Amino acid sequence: MPASSLAVADLMSSPVFAVSPRDTVAHARNLMVRHRISRVLVMDGGQLTGILTKKDIGYRLQQVAAWRRRPPDQIPVGEFATRDPVTVGPGTFAKMVAGLFLSRKIGGVPVVDHGAVAGIVTKSDLMKSALVTGQRGLVRDAMEDAETVSRWHSLSHVVALMRERDRKLVVTNNDGSVAGIITETNLAFHDENRRRPGGSAYEEPVGHYEHPGMGRKTEPGSGPVTAGDLMTSPVITVAPVSTLPYAVELMQSEQVNNLVVVEHNTLVGILKRDDIIKEVAK
Repeated sequence: MPASSLAVADLMSSPVFAVSPRDTVAHARNLMVRHRISRVLVMDGGQLTGILTKKDIGYRLQQVAAWRRRPPDQIPVGEFATRDPVTVGPGTFAKMVAGLFLSRKIGGVPVVDHGAVAGIVTKSDLMKSALVTGQRGLVRDAMEDAETVSRWHSLSHVVALMRERDRKLVVTNNDGSVAGIITETNLAFHDENRRRPGGSAYEEPVGHYEHPGMGRKTEPGSGPVTAGDLMTSPVITVAPVSTLPYAVELMQSEQVNNLVVVEHNTLVGILKRDDIIKEVAK
């Protein structure tokens, strides 16, 4: 079958992981960790009512003061979920879904067949398809400029910048060298409460972040959270002259969605999963 003829039914994951709007955010987040997924569907009485992503959790937990004062095991999913999500049918062409991901700035859509949820198709599913693995060209042709912050920038600055620019952040040291990377995953699984004496306990997931290793740890009550506390380090890097098939294979083998592009030990850009999907959607 030609790659251009691939349909959602050929890519989607099924069955789906779902929660109730009355379940807690902590429960939904633990589902994401356990099954290595980035989103869960929200079902109420057998009906699809919403979708909850790591991005939803990360931004709301870290930016809204009212939520930062409440532990995730006391927040219902319905407060954070995106209601009435975009859906597609199983016969929708995968190439069209790639364009939908980019235009709506979403990472996955439920697949609905005759009113019933049949599965879900995500950017991760698309990245495994022949539409992506058959791409040609070099990293430098698809990469974009990297948005950077110092490892000493505050949590509020990091969140505001990520929301404003809708971008991942590369964290740099004082000498300009790459220290780490911050994505929505880092925001979703970082609890300021666990840094405080008497705060709600949360067991940090191991091995499911963007890259192995985490940033500098702080002791409870030792000071404000900084980019260095949030970041994942070390980063996975690639050269600008590397081929896109090599970059895709590297993303898959390292289980990451972003590669920091470095030339002669100097940061020159970032290659995101979206940059590759953009090539597919053309």
